[in-house]
Amino acid sequence: MTKGYKMPKDFLWGGAVAAHQLEGAWDVDGKGVSIADVMTAGRNGFPRKVTDGVKDGEIYPNHWGNDFYHRYSEDDRLFEEMGFKCFRTSIAWTRIFPNGDESEPNEAGLKFYDDLFDDLLSHGIQPVVTLSHFEIPYHLVKVYGGFSNRKMIDFFVHFAKTVFKRYQDKVKYWMTFNEINNQTAWSDPHPLLQNSGLQLSKDDNWEQAMYQAAHYELVASALAVQAGHAINPDFQIGCMVAMCPIYPLTAKPADVMMAERAMQKRYWFGDVHCLGEYPKWLPKYFERKGFDMDITAADLATLKAGTVDYVGFSYYMSFVTKGRDGDSDYDFKEPDDFVENPYVEKSDWGWQIDPTGLRYAMNWMQDRWHLPQFIVENGFGAYDKKEADGSVHDDYRISYFRDHILAMEQAVVLDGVDLIGYTPWGCIDLVSASTGEMAKRYGFIYVDADDNGQGSFDRSKKDSFNWFQQVIVSDGEDL
Repeated sequence: MTKGYKMPKDFLWGGAVAAHQLEGAWDVDGKGVSIADVMTAGRNGFPRKVTDGVKDGEIYPNHWGNDFYHRYSEDDRLFEEMGFKCFRTSIAWTRIFPNGDESEPNEAGLKFYDDLFDDLLSHGIQPVVTLSHFEIPYHLVKVYGGFSNRKMIDFFVHFAKTVFKRYQDKVKYWMTFNEINNQTAWSDPHPLLQNSGLQLSKDDNWEQAMYQAAHYELVASALAVQAGHAINPDFQIGCMVAMCPIYPLTAKPADVMMAERAMQKRYWFGDVHCLGEYPKWLPKYFERKGFDMDITAADLATLKAGTVDYVGFSYYMSFVTKGRDGDSDYDFKEPDDFVENPYVEKSDWGWQIDPTGLRYAMNWMQDRWHLPQFIVENGFGAYDKKEADGSVHDDYRISYFRDHILAMEQAVVLDGVDLIGYTPWGCIDLVSASTGEMAKRYGFIYVDADDNGQGSFDRSKKDSFNWFQQVIVSDGEDL
């Protein structure tokens, strides 16, 4: 065991998932079709496809997930055995409003989360709930164009108020939009679909569309924060950003300036969420790019009045960039302007493994946003081998978590960062959001299912289960 630092007694150790990646039961009890339900299976190096509705002959892994919808009680017992104090999940918007624009909610969907939250609480586990986690109703994409349409603000706020009221005595910690800043870079399928419900090609003016959609999301988030606090003043409502710090390759001033602009472009979302206003550089950028933005004075007042209570964030990796000779604009483009970091290792999926980057990021956010933080995703996707006796020896996962938890503890104990809790991603094996694989496993708990949904779906403990259990029991001292 590595000697760690003791965390406070009220620290929230737990695990994290998302509804669309593990619940399954995609079309039962009145649930509608979400964005995730029209994304096919992919694999490492082969992106998922988005189909125009659910098509015969295609494989949609989110349709079955890991069958949590029918097995959550069994899983909650395992989470309690591991020592979880909290469990981060999301509410599938389409379980509550199947199309997203209904006036009245679906009672069967509301009852499912009543039962789930009651079961968690009976095991001493606090629910931590994300409102929109890559599962916008597909109807809102097709009919309204997702968050390209200002009407989406009202649909989201109606959804938020409905679940705030329903679960006001069961859920304390909330987040609005998951990894809202992941839509800053082009990939295929573009995160704009998952984040904002926009279907665009790279030839479209997708960047302006992204900034506009993000603005509407930020207004919706601010209105939801205000509504939530009115319903229950004890609510803690946070934002959620994907934190991947971007370093300069060298001390060359152009590299440093490019890294600064890269951080600005990736994390301005947090500036608005936490500080209630746009950073000074961004309107200048809009002007230089000729972006005609729908941002009203009333919107700006809403953003100022609806700042979040804490910063929820994911941390998996860091990036590196370098400047371009003769470039005075430092117009950073992700991922084109990323370069290799020669000082860190990589996962099987090419993600740079950088525990020190977590400590750096926590300090950076504390200095910039001055709010409590909550690590709501951190984890290691890997190919796990199940032995003949059913065991899974995942020392590589234990090593990853040991190094990252130690860096987290150093940020808290040595640097004074205010941290609410730590919920490793995919604490139980689930469908990967990026590739649709089950083979990319994150969990402490193994689920017997393959990429095609074949298997018993039985649960079993990996070696990392007992290791993380001991970490929690020791309040982080025994790593």
